[in-house]
Amino acid sequence: MYDFMIYGYYASPIAKTFFPAGSPFASLMLSLLVFGSGFLVRPLGGVVLGAYIDTHGRKKGLVLTLAMMAVGTVLVAAVPSYASIGPLAPVLVLAGRLLQGFSAGVELGGVSVYLSEIAPDGKRGFYCAWQSASTQIAVMIAAVIGLSINHLLTPTEVVQWGWRVPFFVGCLIVPFLLHIRRSLEETDTFLSKSSHPSFSQILKSIWNHRSLMAGSIGMSVMTTVCFYTITAYTPTFGRDVLGLSEGASLLVTLCIGLTNFIWQPISGAISDRIGRRPLLIGATTVTVAVAYPAMYMLVHSPSFSMLLAVELLFSFLYGMYNGTLIVSLLEIIPSDVRTSGFSFAYGLGLVLGGFTPALSTYFIHATGNKAMPAVWMSVAAACALVSTLLMLKNSKTGCSSIPSQSADAT
Repeated sequence: MYDFMIYGYYASPIAKTFFPAGSPFASLMLSLLVFGSGFLVRPLGGVVLGAYIDTHGRKKGLVLTLAMMAVGTVLVAAVPSYASIGPLAPVLVLAGRLLQGFSAGVELGGVSVYLSEIAPDGKRGFYCAWQSASTQIAVMIAAVIGLSINHLLTPTEVVQWGWRVPFFVGCLIVPFLLHIRRSLEETDTFLSKSSHPSFSQILKSIWNHRSLMAGSIGMSVMTTVCFYTITAYTPTFGRDVLGLSEGASLLVTLCIGLTNFIWQPISGAISDRIGRRPLLIGATTVTVAVAYPAMYMLVHSPSFSMLLAVELLFSFLYGMYNGTLIVSLLEIIPSDVRTSGFSFAYGLGLVLGGFTPALSTYFIHATGNKAMPAVWMSVAAACALVSTLLMLKNSKTGCSSIPSQSADAT
């Protein structure tokens, strides 16, 4: 997630480097559309790599996805500017983003399935929430590096070469992560199966459960739109829309990463006690009601404190929802296609979420209403609310059974 965040944070310098156009708006839109392109291939990566994980094991798949992400990140960081190599530059950046998106398509699913299958009984929501919570570390580290670069370099130096530094920094941790993932033990749930589905069988199963997949996509839209609004889009929104400094916007993003990190395990733990449905329905309902009024007040009285207050509110709603959503989807999707099915459904939801920075920029430009990102967030929340009610209408808690590591051993 670090690799995805830093592109969003540096969309403006990347636009000037690779996407020169007749207007700043057009240049920024091209940059944000390429950012969103990584999400178009996430469903494909979710199915292909998810099938690999469901067939060959959770551990092998996690190592493979990390290696692919590293290659894509190096490609984006090392491509010469448009002024140096012409149209080939944006083509190579697009290729890097597509490779990042393809590998990330199964990342969330692979890790979440692993956690759900090693979780003790009664703590599955808490365990699964740590996957999403851990991605907030990426948000915070990216924000800290961004603040440091803005402090040490001039704006001209940031545009010329400084924005590349965070990409190369991200690559430094890859050997460490590979070591960790190679040391993981395979889950008992996977090892206990005498046979594993083929790729064609997985595709057939996903098709047979298409209604379930559609509902899962609808439930995922809220979390993906909200996440990229309050993280990747915040620096651009604060700087280009509200007129705040780059440092102030990145500092807010750092705070949001911290609160996201705190709320999600709390949400997962609460859902283990009271069930998934109350949190899912409550968070989406409140988001529909308060998102636009909160952002309306922000854009009419823009300041660091107002931006922080509104983003903290959105962070709470996102954390309460997403900390429960992941485990809910894993408990609904059949075990034989759990990784691929979850990754495919969540990946399609991420298509809308990933284009949130671009869509928000366009909506503001087209309507002149700076609070339009909140309208988009409210629509996503309404979609998730309806999907949640339909998916969980026959379930007391919205849960079904996932065999845990301890249960299998017993």
